[in-house]
Amino acid sequence: RIRSDAHSPMLPAETAMLIRMAVAGDLPGLTAIYNHYVLHSVAVFTERPLRVEERRPWLEQFDARGPYRLFVAEEDGRLFGYASSVPFLPGPAYRDTVETTIFLAPGATRRGLGTRLYRALFFALSSERLHRAYAAIVPPNRASVALHRRFGFVRVGLYHQYALKWGRYHSSIVMEKRLKPGSRIPSGAGPGLLPQR
Repeated sequence: RIRSDAHSPMLPAETAMLIRMAVAGDLPGLTAIYNHYVLHSVAVFTERPLRVEERRPWLEQFDARGPYRLFVAEEDGRLFGYASSVPFLPGPAYRDTVETTIFLAPGATRRGLGTRLYRALFFALSSERLHRAYAAIVPPNRASVALHRRFGFVRVGLYHQYALKWGRYHSSIVMEKRLKPGSRIPSGAGPGLLPQR
């Protein structure tokens, strides 16, 4: 679940946030955002915070072209969120399927950043040979479900009590999006994105 942290700097209501492709130097900020959810939520099922170098193999799977992309939201050198597409499952049978995820830094929720990050991600993926995208959302997370619906995802199932964290079993809502040329992307996608630097 996405939560706010009272001790974290809040994102200004009016912000000139930059949405761009991730670079190697983003890894510490990306790891910090991920570890927030490790420690404070069941949005991820990892129970131990990861060191920066432990996340490097995850970062190295992304590229400026192809089905596996990573976009970040940055302002004044600080990352406020990221959205990614990763392999759905290993093996050639799943080469046209991705899993998408989105994480926002504490204090950066309810500002429209999730929409901007997914616009960038799905605009990039619209030129790739992909068939389906899936997202797994641990309930209750109405904001995430609503965001995915806006981008054309529909609920197709439930992983029921399949993951154990903090002594409890947790379920995930499974949402699916058809990917094809001309897939629906909310207005505002594409123009203004900066290339990888």
